[in-house]
Amino acid sequence: MTPGIEIARKAGIEHTVHEYAHDPSSESYGLEAAEKLGVEKLRVFKTLVVSLDGRALAVGVLPVSAMLGMKRIARAAGAKKASMAAPAEVERVTGYVLGGVSPLGQKKRLRTFIDASAAAFQTIYVSAGRRGLEIELSPHDLKALTGASFAEIAQDAE
Repeated sequence: MTPGIEIARKAGIEHTVHEYAHDPSSESYGLEAAEKLGVEKLRVFKTLVVSLDGRALAVGVLPVSAMLGMKRIARAAGAKKASMAAPAEVERVTGYVLGGVSPLGQKKRLRTFIDASAAAFQTIYVSAGRRGLEIELSPHDLKALTGASFAEIAQDAE
């Protein structure tokens, strides 16, 4: 049981937990999850933490096959600039290890932005709080549980 799963259970929302054997040599945790669970890449979402204007942190939840558009998330957050947060800071603030950061149950609740593409699906997959563990839930339930906004934050991977 992870804090992310506990939040979903306590809220009474419909969800399914999926576990798979994580390969430590995997380069992309999200793409590995999609492949091992047999789910299309557009329905598996990664959780990235960014620094806004070098002051506040925020979370972006986007398809594993896409890249986070820094200008897009900055605009969505009303900031001038966004950059990836330092890995040690991400782990300290969220309470999760990289590759297992869940948008649910973080130690400190951060402003969260879910890519608008999520709204097209009945359910999406996000990390449940550790490598090799995903939680499938409605994107609207994820939005409600995290206090998130839907925004166009993804850009095609180049």
